Amino acid sequence: MRVKSKWHNKDKTHSVEELGGAFAFIAVRIAQNGTLNLENNDFQTDTAAQRIEIMTEFLCFTVHIIDRMTIEKFDDNERQRFMTELSIKCAKHIEDNKRDLVGPGDYRQDFVDRLNQRMSDYSEFQYNEEEGGPSFPMRRFFGDLVTEQMGEKNKKWVAQQVMDVEVPELLESLNKALPNLFK
Repeated sequence: MRVKSKWHNKDKTHSVEELGGAFAFIAVRIAQNGTLNLENNDFQTDTAAQRIEIMTEFLCFTVHIIDRMTIEKFDDNERQRFMTELSIKCAKHIEDNKRDLVGPGDYRQDFVDRLNQRMSDYSEFQYNEEEGGPSFPMRRFFGDLVTEQMGEKNKKWVAQQVMDVEVPELLESLNKALPNLFK
């Protein structure tokens, strides 16, 4: 998957908030692509609401991985600002999509609550950049969360697809974007 990960003005120093916004854009693209890949590989999704729930799980996982990949790049204050901007932009995207596809409602807080829960859940798992990033149990947990959102057709293979195909693709996209955005 191609993601835009280069700044127009390479000579400008970008704020922590601008970095958060750029990573949010990439995270949303990854979530959309992951959801579409599952559908294109004959895994059942029936409604727009179901697709958004799958995207939400992808976004939560991606945000957590971004946090793990960038934690050394920021001091505590910068990290808080970065993660706040990243989370707010992702929440806005989910809220806009849910309003368009499901109808009126306050969906932002639901996303923030789920993101906070997933950040806590994923923090229990090992992450080691030199060993491929997220541990097998973290990948399995993510795969199981996505499986819960899917329809019955080919459901028993969803977690394997997520672990073997979607997570490596997600990591590849982030690994390409990370150095470019921090230039």
